[in-house]
Amino acid sequence: MVRWTPGPRALSQVLQEQNPWYAHASVPISLAPKTQRPFAQLLWRRLLQNHPRRFQLVLGPRRVGNTTVLYQTVRALLEQGIPVERIWWLRMDHPLLIQADLGDLVRAVLSSSDATSDRPVFLMLDELVYAKSWDLWLKTFYDEQWPVRIAATSSATAALRERRHESGVGRWEDQYLMPFTFGELLDLIGEPQPVDLGATLAETLQRLPMGQPPRVELQKKRQMFMLVGGFPELLTPLSPDQETWQETDTWELMLRSQQVLRRDAIERTVYKDIPQSFGVNDPMDLERLLYVLAGQMTGVLSPSSISSNLGIAQPTFDRYLSYLDRAFLVFTLTNYAGSEAKIQRRGRKLYFVDSAVRNAALQRGIAPLSDPAELGLLLENLVATSIRTLAAQTMVRLHYWRSGSLEVDLIYEDPRQPLAFEIGSSARHSQKGLRALIRRFPRFRGNSYLITPQAAVIHAEETESGVGTLPLDTFLLAISAQAKQALAARLGVFNV
Repeated sequence: MVRWTPGPRALSQVLQEQNPWYAHASVPISLAPKTQRPFAQLLWRRLLQNHPRRFQLVLGPRRVGNTTVLYQTVRALLEQGIPVERIWWLRMDHPLLIQADLGDLVRAVLSSSDATSDRPVFLMLDELVYAKSWDLWLKTFYDEQWPVRIAATSSATAALRERRHESGVGRWEDQYLMPFTFGELLDLIGEPQPVDLGATLAETLQRLPMGQPPRVELQKKRQMFMLVGGFPELLTPLSPDQETWQETDTWELMLRSQQVLRRDAIERTVYKDIPQSFGVNDPMDLERLLYVLAGQMTGVLSPSSISSNLGIAQPTFDRYLSYLDRAFLVFTLTNYAGSEAKIQRRGRKLYFVDSAVRNAALQRGIAPLSDPAELGLLLENLVATSIRTLAAQTMVRLHYWRSGSLEVDLIYEDPRQPLAFEIGSSARHSQKGLRALIRRFPRFRGNSYLITPQAAVIHAEETESGVGTLPLDTFLLAISAQAKQALAARLGVFNV
């Protein structure tokens, strides 16, 4: 097959369109909103510092703001005095670039910029995986020391997991941009909640004031957050001077969220990203599986039962589940057992990357708020996704634990001080699972907590059972602050 390369005139026009700052030395506000997530505040610093030398790959669900972060990074670089000719944007899914050779495109950029090792080009590669042999080209750019510093995104994340293991080691870093945490939401609406942070999550929880009551004033905001979701486009209209949290606005925000998430986060992923990455011939089976999973959120999966109900083979179920996981729609946790071999053989517990995605799949509206059982599932999923965001930055493994009829929802396997959490809708929620875990694994004594909306802070090490209690909203704020601190440490950027 003859490889097609766009002509100079066509290429020049595309680059002008994709790099509007060349004309005005600024990024349009429509592309780079002033409100920034923590990652956007850090990425440009990491690119300038570039120590250790690495390319940055930004991964996450659709609509989570990957592209916006890159535009905000461009704006920050311009504000730091980097000349426009050294900042380039290539959107690799553009019709004129998708068949072009990435090496040829970067050569053209470097030639136009007169780039040197002392004056490198800052190259933003949006939708990187649409470029042919992207992983081999990044390896070449790195090994041959081309004068580029690269930040790249992909919403077609499934392809990334398939093709980078050997090429990427020591050359680029995966940076996970997940939906907003609860703390980020409160920052966005002008109600920041400071947290006294320790080096680890365990230390931060130990610093919470003993006896601190639940934050009842945050309940409506948290409930809205579970329904609308943690996606920037859905949350940025909120502002401190608008009464956007009133009940009259619930319907409008929720309905818009469901429409956007069904169209972009679900349908485009199921019918475009995954089929393009893996050649799925019948994406309707994927959608049907997603609906089944939505009905089993926070439950332990039975692959044989689900496969039988859907009329698909179990190996097909396993593949499809892995595709939905890689596309950041769902994730699963393994049963904690203290042995890697045993962990791999146990059943998996299912969560959605955001409760609002699950609600959009089932078109549940605000019905969960009047269903205590369903509300409990959403609460557990909210906590699980929050801790998973932290775990992605700290590289700590996350599990659940079950033995017979006894279960603990979440195990945060920090080697310095592991933590166990049971999530309940009521202060009367049973602690039997946590106590059984402590008897089986004494390392969790003094590190186990029951999390409920009505609880007060009782430190685990202060109780005879070794089980403490934490208010749900206070706990979510602690996780959010810890995740932000861990992100800065992971990027090696401090004093922000």
